[in-house]
Formats: sequence, C-alpha cells, structure tokens
Amino acid sequence: MPPKLLDDHVRFRFTGAGDVVSVHLDCDPVIPGERELTRVEGTWELALPRPDLQRIEYRFTVARTVADAAVTETILDPDNPVTVETAFGSRSVMEMPGYAVPSWLSAPAVPGGFTPMILEGETTHEVPVTVWEPDGTAGQALPLLLVHDGPEYDQLASITQFSAAKIASGELPPHRVALAHPVLRDAWYSGSPKYLRTIAQQGLWRLHEHAPISGPVVVMGASLGGLTALLVGMLDADEIGGVFSQSGSFFQARHDGQESSYKYFGRISRRVQEIIDTREATRPLRIGLTCGSLEENAANNRDMAAALRRAGHHVTHVEVPDLHNYTAWRDALDPHLTQVLRDLWGDAQG
Repeated sequence: MPPKLLDDHVRFRFTGAGDVVSVHLDCDPVIPGERELTRVEGTWELALPRPDLQRIEYRFTVARTVADAAVTETILDPDNPVTVETAFGSRSVMEMPGYAVPSWLSAPAVPGGFTPMILEGETTHEVPVTVWEPDGTAGQALPLLLVHDGPEYDQLASITQFSAAKIASGELPPHRVALAHPVLRDAWYSGSPKYLRTIAQQGLWRLHEHAPISGPVVVMGASLGGLTALLVGMLDADEIGGVFSQSGSFFQARHDGQESSYKYFGRISRRVQEIIDTREATRPLRIGLTCGSLEENAANNRDMAAALRRAGHHVTHVEVPDLHNYTAWRDALDPHLTQVLRDLWGDAQG
C-alpha cells in the first residue's frame, strides 16, 4: 500500500516475504522521525511525523536472510507507482494532498533546437555548453540565461521546457538558454577563480560570437552551482545583470560544520565570507534565491540574502516546502525565476 497521510503522521508500509528481517526508511536525513519500520502481522509499518513538506522522496532499505546469509538492498517502494528520477537514481515519492506539478510542464511551448559549443579559457579542461534557442531566431540578438549543471537542469528540472512555455505564453521574451556541462564539478563549482573567469570573460565572449546577446545576462544554478552562479555575478562583468540561485551552498563554519571535511570547504567559506562582509555593491544585481525551509542550506541562504540586500542588491529570497532536489528546484522556477527574468528583460510585448 502506498504511503498515506493520517492526521499528524505519514504511514509507510512494506509487505515482505518471510525472509525479511528488517526494513528502514531511506529519505533525506533532515526529515525528523524514526526510520525503522516495525513488523505488524506480516506487514512492516512506520508512522513518520508529518514534515512541513509537499513531497517526500524515499526508498526502503531491506535486510533479508538468504541461505543463512544476510543480504541488504535499497529498493523503491513496490506498492507505490509514483517515482521520480534524481541526480542519484530513482526514488519513490509521497505527494501530500494539494501538491501539483507546475502547469507550464503541459502548457503550449515554442519549438526550439540545441547547438553544442566549447568554451575555452583558463581551465585545464574545455567547458562544453549546449545552447537552446527558439526556432527561427538564429543570428538574432536575444537575452541569455546561463545555467550551471545545465544537462541535469534540463533532464531533471525541464529548464528549456520552462523557457519554451514562458516564451509561448508571452510572459518572457524570446531568449536563449546556455546549458553548461559540469566536467570537473567539485573543482569548478567551489569558487575556482580560473573557472569563474572562463565563464564570465572568454565564455560570454564566445557565446556572443555564436549569437548576439541583448540585455543583461542571467546566471543560475543549484547547490554548488547556485554558489557558482552568484560568484560569477560578483565578478566585474558588466554583461551580467542577474543571478538565480537555488539551495546555494553558501558554506559558513558556524552553520555547516557537517561539510567541514569537504575538500573545498575552506575556499568556499572564504569566498562566502567575502560577500557577506561587503557593505556596498559597486554593481547592484537582481538576485533571486530559493531554498527548502528544512534544508541544511536554509540558514546560510538566509544570511546570504540579508548580506546581499545590505550591500544594495535587489534580492528576493523564498523558502519552499521541499528539500535539496531537482523537483524542488523545478517547482520553484515559476514564479520566482520568471520574476527575475521579467524584471531584467520585460515580457514578450515589452
């Protein structure tokens, strides 16, 4: 039986064969509550206190005895047909009453095509980028949205579908979406000066050579990509006018001790502190931040939003009832990214 919301808790059930010796709920550790299911007349059950979330992504970790040997596997919920693809594989999903997928996913959309490119600069490896543009706009000057973790954002959060639907509705003007591939993700997306300069200098010039850029460039990303989007925006690049960061990894020692063993923690926390300590922006940006209210990154996103406002940037900061995953980031694109882009680019008529 799929999970069910009962008053103040979510009931998970797993029906296993006689060889099952234990079942645990595998879900985000920030969700409070026990994880071990209890056997009740041949069925394993767990009453999880209802978290302040619209969705729960989960699996079951099942231990069995097979031929006197212990075997453990982590599996999808066999009784729940609702699943989602994530950056770490498939997950079963419990959707709370009232949750709905964004309407733009099924809305009319302008057709478009993809063009692969290579950005060369200071990095030892080239930066592959795939550019999406609406059909019939080749060579035209259009605004540009540059997306870190671009292929994952498109596959798991439908970013080009978002753009195509918003262009079709007239909410946004025709624009291009540059999907940057994370070849050396940890090294590049952790405040690497060479990567940041490659994107903001030679990279934007190469993209401009491919097709003219009109209006301010907007850079976006999630998690480490959200940090990187902000750091790119902080560079002295007049072309960049906006940043959209989702669940940005703005690590600080006082909030993020659990990340302190991460190889690039020191570099990230220093760059973050430099931004927080800045009292006046020389080039104010339009910045949108979204983050799950229960996420580990929630506190450092609050600090970052306050610091950016204090420095003079135009900042919107929204906490959403989901966690650190691409579905949460997809669901927050509208209206939050829409508004950032409209503020900078206007609409199709404007």
